[in-house]
Amino acid sequence: MWHRGLTCLTAIALFGIQLPILARESPPLLYAILAIGARQLERKEKAQSSFDSLELYEGAIRLLTPPLQARDTYFIAACVVLCCLEMFSASTQDWRHHLEGCAAVFDAFRVNGFSGGVSQAVFWCYALMDVCGALISDGTERTLLEPAKWLPNKTPENLAETLFRSTGSPDMYANYAVYLCAKACELISDRSRYVKLGEENGCDFPVFQDRSAKLWEKLSNWSLYCPKELPSVYSTVSNPFPHIFFAHWAAMSSNQLYHTTSILLLAANPKLKGAGLSPTTSFIWHAKIICGISLANPHEGCLNNAIQPSWIAGRLLSHSSEQALVVKTIRHIEALTGWTAC
Repeated sequence: MWHRGLTCLTAIALFGIQLPILARESPPLLYAILAIGARQLERKEKAQSSFDSLELYEGAIRLLTPPLQARDTYFIAACVVLCCLEMFSASTQDWRHHLEGCAAVFDAFRVNGFSGGVSQAVFWCYALMDVCGALISDGTERTLLEPAKWLPNKTPENLAETLFRSTGSPDMYANYAVYLCAKACELISDRSRYVKLGEENGCDFPVFQDRSAKLWEKLSNWSLYCPKELPSVYSTVSNPFPHIFFAHWAAMSSNQLYHTTSILLLAANPKLKGAGLSPTTSFIWHAKIICGISLANPHEGCLNNAIQPSWIAGRLLSHSSEQALVVKTIRHIEALTGWTAC
């Protein structure tokens, strides 16, 4: 449950099986895993007098302090696990501070979303945390690690869709939704800085319109070309939110991010709504789907990633019963996982 940000079965296997095996040869990684497990128990049990997680955390930090010339999997994995631990109970204002160290590690070691093996798995764990940090900023910040660096070196970003689809993996296609959300945060931040801060980043109105239209097309393609594992397997018409069930763990979070990204783009550029009557151009439709996914899929891997999407969706809902259910859902996530939500 602590492996927040994991969107695929492969990554869950890596974190649940391979990292503990690697930890036998890496004391810093072992201390990091024990520390985050202790922190989760402390958070869930509201233990005010327990300092086990802090002592284990400090032990991991001490063991990571020696020269960092070895660019090995152990070091990268330990850094990401410790970043998860730091964000467990951090205030939202401090999230980006905790993410900065991981961003620097991935950048320096040139690890990306296609590096393979454990490095790739921990990268996507970090990437989703980075996206959540950008979402919290409410349009003022992009991800710390720019999306271009999520791809293999010198890969043109216009080939990203082809790259993700060519893997033939539903897990990587789910991660493509994370990438698209990062691109939306990047676009909105660029436009906000251009308009409000006068930053000369080239994001004038024509460029913004063009970038948002192209990103909307890519987002539509994500839904259109989903592999068979990612669409919902069953849905019910319920009030106030529909219940939408998924069979694949990666489908839960990736579909929530698809709807979250849709809301972000529609809010930033209302012209994307066009003249059609498709529900995909409705804020409220996307918001209700986000909430319905959380209610119908209580898997912890889904709920850990539902906090920011639920917050974004909840702000669009005006009826008191809807708002109350969103608040109840967020409080449930915090109680179940220990992750700071309220």
